[in-house]
Amino acid sequence: MLWAASLGSAVALAALASAQHDGDHSPPSYPSPWMRGGNGWQDAYIKAKDFVSQLTLLEKVNLTTGVGWEGEACVGNTGSIPRLNFRGLCLQDGPLGIRFADQNSAFPAGVNAAATWTTRLFKTRGNAMGSEHRGKGIDAQLGPVAGGLGRVPAGGRNWEGFSPDPVLTGVAMAETIKGIQDANVIATAKHFIMNEQEFNREALSDGTPAYSANIDDKTMHELYLWPFADAVRAGVGSIMCSYNRINNSYGSENSYTLNHLLKNELDFQGFVMSDWWAQHSGVASAFAGLDMSMAGDQNLGSGNTHWGFHLTEAVLNGTIPQWRLDDMVVRIMAAYYKVGRDTARVDVNFNSWTKETFGYRHAGAKEGYEQVNFHVNVQGDHARLIREIGGASTVLLKNTNNALPLKKPSSIAVIGEDAHDSPDGPNGCDDRGCDKGTLAMGWGSGTANFPYLIAPVTALKAQAARDKTKFTNVSDNYDLSAVTAAVTGAEAAIVFGNADSGEAYITVDGNQGDRKNLTLWGDADALIAHVASINPNTIVVLHTVGPVIVEALKNNPNVTAILWAGLPGQESGNAITDILYGARNPSAKSVFTWGKKREDWGVDVVYKKTSDNPQLNFNEGVFIDYRHFDANEIEPSYEFGFGLSYTNYSYSNLQIEKKSPGPYEPTLGKTEPAPTFGTIDMDPANAQFPPGFHIVNKYIYPFLNGTAIPTGLPQTFPKGANDSSSQPKLGAGGSGGGNRQLYDVMYTVTATVTNTGAVKGTEIPQLYISLGAPTDPKVVLRGFDDLILDPKESRTFKYDITRRDISNWDTASQNWVISEFPKTVYVGASSRNLPLSGKLS
Repeated sequence: MLWAASLGSAVALAALASAQHDGDHSPPSYPSPWMRGGNGWQDAYIKAKDFVSQLTLLEKVNLTTGVGWEGEACVGNTGSIPRLNFRGLCLQDGPLGIRFADQNSAFPAGVNAAATWTTRLFKTRGNAMGSEHRGKGIDAQLGPVAGGLGRVPAGGRNWEGFSPDPVLTGVAMAETIKGIQDANVIATAKHFIMNEQEFNREALSDGTPAYSANIDDKTMHELYLWPFADAVRAGVGSIMCSYNRINNSYGSENSYTLNHLLKNELDFQGFVMSDWWAQHSGVASAFAGLDMSMAGDQNLGSGNTHWGFHLTEAVLNGTIPQWRLDDMVVRIMAAYYKVGRDTARVDVNFNSWTKETFGYRHAGAKEGYEQVNFHVNVQGDHARLIREIGGASTVLLKNTNNALPLKKPSSIAVIGEDAHDSPDGPNGCDDRGCDKGTLAMGWGSGTANFPYLIAPVTALKAQAARDKTKFTNVSDNYDLSAVTAAVTGAEAAIVFGNADSGEAYITVDGNQGDRKNLTLWGDADALIAHVASINPNTIVVLHTVGPVIVEALKNNPNVTAILWAGLPGQESGNAITDILYGARNPSAKSVFTWGKKREDWGVDVVYKKTSDNPQLNFNEGVFIDYRHFDANEIEPSYEFGFGLSYTNYSYSNLQIEKKSPGPYEPTLGKTEPAPTFGTIDMDPANAQFPPGFHIVNKYIYPFLNGTAIPTGLPQTFPKGANDSSSQPKLGAGGSGGGNRQLYDVMYTVTATVTNTGAVKGTEIPQLYISLGAPTDPKVVLRGFDDLILDPKESRTFKYDITRRDISNWDTASQNWVISEFPKTVYVGASSRNLPLSGKLS
């Protein structure tokens, strides 16, 4: 729907049409909701109030503003409070491990974690990453990722997240957050919201603003906001804004998305941080719900800031009321206490800006030469988990004539650069900004340094030696004469190919973050075709960031097996060897749809600057990935949720039990008035730099430095922005993740899953629901599980269908409703293999 800036009531909002157009605007939503300490935040809120009540104005401002790029050891650092011996917060990338550090692990990417469809592994991976961040002294891990969700298959950072399905992503987000925060580290859900492509995500050097993702209210709730609701319900401590605009308002100052959706409707109790240099205003972003400015400077290493002394000045001149500043700081400190940072904290013992033991404490200013890296090993036994996830996330797409698993073949040939080590080493390119050797993570800020990387050829060669198998290998994709010699007569030829992507600040082979196409890199499609023309048992392994076009491989009779191994992290070679040789039975399911051609997805990256005010209209609504394929009756190569095993499974005995939780009741009432904590000294003379204070160059401080404080300023801030009175609660809100009754159980569904084959395996039963309306997707995923089954064993799959699961967002009432259309539940092995169905009465 059109979000017109002049609208302020739910009735007016509901009257708008459900379409997206150039120039759509978000409606204003003020004031910024203040923290109340509900939903499991009570104890943390009490501690935060006590702490913040002791702080001066300058100390409060210091906690909201980063000190600037390379100002301290971490990628993000807030100011400190020396008087209370509080060092400030250390925030560090990222979603698959610690960026810019050593002696840490490189975990499988989010897309691989999702492909396991295993909540235990979601949480265990999160906990292992969190423990490594804790061991390095990091307060907030900048992950996990639900935005981009994966609207377009070529989106550069899709691999950092989990899946274009909001439910699978939501479950993975929630469990990862629980794991991270159980390790006493603040999780940061990002990027809020609609960051669905890399090109033009930020303002260009010619003054062109970032693209505006224009989206209707229904799509926002039913698709893109869904996993963030799960993150909030899981108690996430912080949320990071996106770079792009949403309905023509930047993510860091969009009062509708931050104040209305996140802090009011979802009742988010933690703090909102900007992405690095994604903040575009000072006062406006504060009123719109931003709580922390990162990295603190206006652009990389500039020494300028939107907050810092400007925020001090805005409070002193009466523009920003004390309650808004206090709310920022209480939210930050409540997240700190909620995860137990006050008892689990160790000193920061690494430095992002040098790998050497000694360096500058303030690298940007080249000041304070001292020991900055203590080389603390935080890896524990995480290699075992990484290997397990690598195997559990490998999707078996094709397996004809039982080509796999391999059983001590007489000879094998391992072909392709992607099977081999990079000649420059696994960390040879900064932030993995190249595609050399085997691919185990994408590029950008969401990466980590590898402690080591087991290439597939290393592990396969070791297996061949154990089996006394003749082994040959070729790393050059273009040396076809050597390839021909290697694969001719080999019992099996295993060919590796990859496709990479990442963040927009790095361009690799002309790919500016987003992929230019959906083919394999390094001419691997031609390489595979050549091998298959010679060897009748060609096995293909794909390390890709997302879907690629595989229809020719699927239909090639000499390609006997296809495996998607994704981005498996440091144990890559061991994990794929486990699958190829049957030490692990494949159980993974695809977390995206594999189209036959690029046009099948219906949406794509906009690669060119379309105007001086670029607009991306999300006219497809909720119909992305399998929802689009289903609605348009497009046959994919492999559907969402598809994955083979070395055994077989059957489904039977669907049972549906109706529950009676009572009627849905919108949340009523009002909040308490905005609280303040402690008193603020309003004398500008006491907000100056202390005499003799040493100023570090380009470091961001809260001090005024002689700045005059204007008085009698005109009231130019948005209407209601400084209103501290009690505010009405939203009917769809009132609890973490939305109205608590959304999570009432309406039905319990059970089904029997049987392993009908001869080997032990893990099956992923999936539950889908048809919501029934002509405008709804044919089916939407709502539940799944992983069932470990011995041969001939049966187990019961069970899922509790909640009110939320069978509801649609109603723009008229601005709430969730169960429509009058009939609902049907389906259970099966993929989105298009659903043998069991039943009506929900």
